[in-house]
This record gives sequence, structure tokens and C-alpha cells, in this order.
Amino acid sequence: MDRLQSIETFVRVAQTQSFAEAARQLRISRSVVTTRIQQLEQYVGAALFHRSTRVVRLSEVGQAYLLDCVELVGKANDIADQMRDAGNSPQGILRVHALTGLVLGHFSSVLHRFQSTYPDIRLDLIVSDAVVDPVKTGVDCALQIFPPATTDLIARGLFPVRRVFCATPRYLHEKGYPRGPRDLHQHKLGLYSSYPTRDHWTFYHQREIMTLHLRAALLTNSVHLLREYALEHAGIVCVPTLVAADAILRGDLQVVLPEHQLSSFWLSAVYASTSRNAFKLRLFIEHITSSFGKTPPWDASLLAHELITEDLIEA
Repeated sequence: MDRLQSIETFVRVAQTQSFAEAARQLRISRSVVTTRIQQLEQYVGAALFHRSTRVVRLSEVGQAYLLDCVELVGKANDIADQMRDAGNSPQGILRVHALTGLVLGHFSSVLHRFQSTYPDIRLDLIVSDAVVDPVKTGVDCALQIFPPATTDLIARGLFPVRRVFCATPRYLHEKGYPRGPRDLHQHKLGLYSSYPTRDHWTFYHQREIMTLHLRAALLTNSVHLLREYALEHAGIVCVPTLVAADAILRGDLQVVLPEHQLSSFWLSAVYASTSRNAFKLRLFIEHITSSFGKTPPWDASLLAHELITEDLIEA
């Protein structure tokens, strides 16, 4: 019995709560997973899981040692990756789940530079606004604005995601310019449906804090559709600056209520400490951080033209 392999299999079954899913992620048969768990249980002299036709859950012994096993597997994988890649270019597949709003328009050049530096790393990039658990979906990390699905995951903040209300000058000329957040009730609004704060919108103006429930004429999980909706002079939309900055700088869109700030989210890399590609993942995350910085280039341009404020209010 390879004890480290068996411990890694134990960790994967515990995290996914499924023998079948653990087998899929480890790229081995379910029977091999079962054999490894049985051998490990025989070695420690105790059951690690309680099994039924529907549920796989940890036994008391499994619960007691899971955290230590997670740390052991993570460290072992990291050391092995560094040893293997010490004299060679890192290689293999890195699987990433990323938000649609991030990758369209800003990410291809980052990926190109990363692969120019590490040509033997192949990227498998899944693009979606869904909230995922990297362990259960079998990706090395998820780039998202949402909190981690479980406390077993690590979240590393990469850069802030600012949001602004905006509309075309034509729409504002025809329908009127809101003087305060409550005036938004008088306009057709396009809103993103999947923010963690849902339908509640909090505005910060000096020392005043105002929270409103806003009703959308268009509710969607596509921030790019919201930008296009605004450009059709259809209404006022709330979108991240990473999507709207170019149109704002061209004058096609105008920031509405710039003195009333919305809270910002952080784009984070969410991953398990036991990632089998920990070394390659660290290289990837460091590359993203260095590419965008704490003030990403789209925000830097808006700040330079005094179209947004430098203050950052975190959600």
C-alpha cells in the first residue's frame, strides 16, 4: 500500500463526499478508490467513513485526522512539484473556473503572457458566473467575487471589483439625471442578478449610508448584456468598472451618482490547500496579481480622469 496515495484518496473522498467523484478527479477507477480506503482503514484499525447508498460521511476517526491529512497531502504535492520543476519548465494541465465578466476583454493577454513564460502548462478554463466549489467540480481554483463555499477552501484576494451606475448621455438628457439614490426608482434599471447582496443596494455618501431595494426592468447574470442595454439608451445599469471603463472614457456612457459610492467586491482565487497542482497554481495566481495590481488598469484610467473616487468600500 502506498500510504500517501491512500491518504490523498481519503482526503478527496472526504471533500467530495463521494467515491465516484473522487475517482473522477483522481482519474482512477472507483474500485481503486475503494481498495485504497479499505487498505488505509485496515492499517489504522478503524473505519474512516460511514457509508450508505446515498451518503458518505466521516467517522469520528476520519474527522479527527482529516485536517492533518489535508496539510500532509498539500505539502507533499507542493514539494513534489517543486522538485520536478526545479530544472525544467513547469508542465501539465491547470484547470480554472472564472467569471465571464473578467475573462471577456481583459484576460486573454494575461493568459498569453503566462503561457509565453510557462509554455508547457496547458490551461483548461471554464467560463461561467456560477458559484462553484473547486474541490467538488474538480478545478484547481475558481476566480470569483463570492465567499468560498466551505471553510476548507482558501481565498486569496487579487484585486477590487468596483461598481458604478451609468447610462448614455442621451438617455439622461431625455429621462433626467438622478440627484440621489432614491431617484433611481423613477428609471428603468438594468441590474446584475448574482451579486452576494442580491436586491439590496447600499450607497455611501460622506457619512451617510442608504440601503434601497431596487426593482430591475432587466435582471440578468450577464454584465456585458447590461452594458449593451445601456448603450441602446434603454436605461441606467449597474456594472463593474472592468466592463464599463472603456465606454465611460469614450463618453459613450456617463457615471450616474458618482458621489454616492457602492461597496466593492474582491476578485479572489479560491482553491483547496490540497490542490495537486499547488506549485503551478501559485505561479498562475502570482502572474494575475502582478498583471493587474491592487489598482487594475481600468480603474487607474477612471481615477486619472476623476470619474470615480479613490476610496474603496468593501462589501
